[in-house]
Amino acid sequence: MTHLDNHGDDQTRRPGDAPAVVALEISDAVESLANLWSVAGHDAALRLSLPQSKALRTLSASPALNLTALAEWLDIGLPTASRLCDRLEAAGLVERASHPSNRREVQLLLTSAGQGVLRDIAGRRTQALTAVLGGMAPDERAALSMGLKAFLKARGAASPRPGVM
Repeated sequence: MTHLDNHGDDQTRRPGDAPAVVALEISDAVESLANLWSVAGHDAALRLSLPQSKALRTLSASPALNLTALAEWLDIGLPTASRLCDRLEAAGLVERASHPSNRREVQLLLTSAGQGVLRDIAGRRTQALTAVLGGMAPDERAALSMGLKAFLKARGAASPRPGVM
């Protein structure tokens, strides 16, 4: 059971609490944030599946990947990556282009429409987060920000893959 649901069973946590205890307590908040993130992305002008969204973010972070590299970054099979890119290309979000120094290699490039979709999703997510954060006291927002920065620092290079957020 978590202790972040504001149903009268909240307990004050001390700095020395075991990481497993704290991890359990924040699971509800993480699930809620993931839901908010997903819903905001689905409300964008163009609905993307999670793999499509990840592919666009990956290509934005690492332009001109080839299909094999994209499949590796997304941890999916090559045929799946190919079908994914076919759909993104048909939607005008990705284009394939010959590599400038190796004509046999095809690069995947985000189109301006693909960049626009990513901006739309990012804007909607920012609005959704802003609404939630607006309901928090300034000191709570500061504590959350400090905690998230510490989390990212501790996580370090655990996931060096582009597009993984």
